[in-house]
Amino acid sequence: MTAPIFAQLEQTLHEQMVTATGDDAQADTPLSAARPVRSLGVQRGILVLELLPDALLAVARRLRDHFAFDLFLDVTAVDWLGQTPRFEVVYHFYSSTHHVRVRLKLRVDEAAPDVETLTSLYGSAGYMERECHDMYGIVFRGNADLRPILLYEGFSGHPLRKDYPKQQEQPLVPYRPPQGALVR
Repeated sequence: MTAPIFAQLEQTLHEQMVTATGDDAQADTPLSAARPVRSLGVQRGILVLELLPDALLAVARRLRDHFAFDLFLDVTAVDWLGQTPRFEVVYHFYSSTHHVRVRLKLRVDEAAPDVETLTSLYGSAGYMERECHDMYGIVFRGNADLRPILLYEGFSGHPLRKDYPKQQEQPLVPYRPPQGALVR
């Protein structure tokens, strides 16, 4: 591991896996509901955790409250067209105390591309989740404001999905000047 906090996180996660399975030898057993972390590793100096979708809120809360990951940087998605589950939702956090980043990844199905919102932990998540919803169609349960933020009302589809038709023409929306604006 590249940073002391990574070793501490790895130890804590290993202990939780042992507690959940009741046996140190079974800490590396296949994924189960009691074991929400699918994998743990370091890629390019960033700790990467692959999670079950239902574990997102609890893991993010623990990262913030116990490991000082106080800054939510980004949420995005990767479209793995042809794979099941199709979408990988990716979160990035930063610790201003330890000066390191952590990445959380989780996979969701095309039929129900939804995950829990992080707005209760990080207020800025609302805007980033809106962007991810615009571009990929990921639904963030609990986010009361998933209005388009990059696209306009009436835009059809999600342009960063790999099956989005590049030549598709969008409906024209008449120009509406902002209320109170001077129009000449």
